[in-house]
Amino acid sequence: QVQLVESGGGLVQAGGSLRLSCAASGRTFSSYPMGWFRQAPGQEREFVSGLSWSGGSTYYADSVKGRFTISRDNAKTTVYLQMNSLKPEDTAVYYCAVDRRAYYRGPISTFRSDYDYWGQGTQVTVSS
Repeated sequence: QVQLVESGGGLVQAGGSLRLSCAASGRTFSSYPMGWFRQAPGQEREFVSGLSWSGGSTYYADSVKGRFTISRDNAKTTVYLQMNSLKPEDTAVYYCAVDRRAYYRGPISTFRSDYDYWGQGTQVTVSS
């Protein structure tokens, strides 16, 4: 059974920073691409950022490019999302997810259907 546990969310003022963590277990973590998604109230869950299984390739939604950084520590089976220059529109529940394709070498997927396990989410609230 794969388990993903997010942490690091909270309340922050606009312009501030947060670092989200996602601890994974139950699968060979280093073999799979990982992603972060977010869901604001009344909106669909959207892609934020993804990372290849090797960590050598990353991809970001335009809305967070230049402000967020995704990384992974395979020894700790943890993926991170460093969020800087936060804006009120970044307010959402943030989810990490595991791509279903081991050792996938194609483009990082932005589609929820390519991710088969999800964490429970962590709330990020940015006040203006």
